[in-house]
Amino acid sequence: MDEPSVLGQSNRETVLAGAAFLVLGAGLGWLVKIAAKWMVSLPWAPMQGPAELVTSFPEPGLTIGIACLGGLIGLGLVLYGRYEDLSVTVAADSVTLTRKGQSWQVPGSGIALVFMDDKQFVLLGHDGGELAREKCDVDSKRVAAAAKGHGYAWAEKDPYKDAFRRWVSGMAGIPEGANALLKARSVALEKGSDHEQLRELSADLGKLGIVVRDEKKKQYFRMSNATS
Repeated sequence: MDEPSVLGQSNRETVLAGAAFLVLGAGLGWLVKIAAKWMVSLPWAPMQGPAELVTSFPEPGLTIGIACLGGLIGLGLVLYGRYEDLSVTVAADSVTLTRKGQSWQVPGSGIALVFMDDKQFVLLGHDGGELAREKCDVDSKRVAAAAKGHGYAWAEKDPYKDAFRRWVSGMAGIPEGANALLKARSVALEKGSDHEQLRELSADLGKLGIVVRDEKKKQYFRMSNATS
């Protein structure tokens, strides 16, 4: 496979999602119109002013206007979702990950294994450490086809999953400085901190030979092969 494989929401999917929101916008316009007419007919109903304003617009302009507004808002949400979602470009010499307009590249020579851990895209290094672990909504079959097509080894599940242990503050037997980083990451995880902060802390832990994964805001860790 010579051409890189791009995994993420396609332009076609974006357009279809936008069209779906346009249809929903039209339905919303119809409901708003009906609700406004009903409210105007009831003197005791709240928001009489906005209801009268809505009913003052002639048809079909009212329905068309609300439909277009709903469609634009929906398309904006779709585009924002695409901006937030992970996009992965798989090539024979590298794997490039992009999120929120920022990209980082992992050299293909350093990748030992590719797999999906639930809804997370994971790249494993030759020392057992993780080169990347990112939330990804792409179907695992597409990820597998792209990885295999460009010569990467693929696993159906994390081969080290049973090695992870729940982290508890002050644990013994782990590298110096690791507990402080794990505690900082645990606090950030509980607070729902920015993903970039969690990634940076994971990278710092990786330098100490520690791999982390999360389940329902609970932090688990294991040692990489190089330090186990």
